[in-house]
Amino acid sequence: MRVLVDTSALSQAFRRHSPEPNETALALARLIKDPGILIIGPVRQEILSGIREAARFSQLKEELRVYRDQNPLTEDFEKAAEMFNSCQSAGIQGSDTDFLICAMAARLGAAIFTLDKDFERYAKHLPIHLYAA
Repeated sequence: MRVLVDTSALSQAFRRHSPEPNETALALARLIKDPGILIIGPVRQEILSGIREAARFSQLKEELRVYRDQNPLTEDFEKAAEMFNSCQSAGIQGSDTDFLICAMAARLGAAIFTLDKDFERYAKHLPIHLYAA
């Protein structure tokens, strides 16, 4: 199964300080063994942005290296814009990165692993599937 991981899921798993692993971290740990788990460059950038401590930044960067990057194609950007326009016409707003994730997931036949409730609204109007951890 292919799963495209969103920033919200990675953030919950890697950036939250907790003595015990949370459900999201455990779900990602199970998926990590699956060669179908993917992230996109903008998600990698978002999760690393704002890490002020150099040591923590380096550690997180290394932890994220287990996830394969899926590079967007020109058609993904075009589809993302189309999806943005479609959702906007339905009164639904979203970020460019969110719609790029939607476009790439649709092309790849991947489920989206996210904690962001916006994706539930997108799924009502777009051909995407959400991963249930």
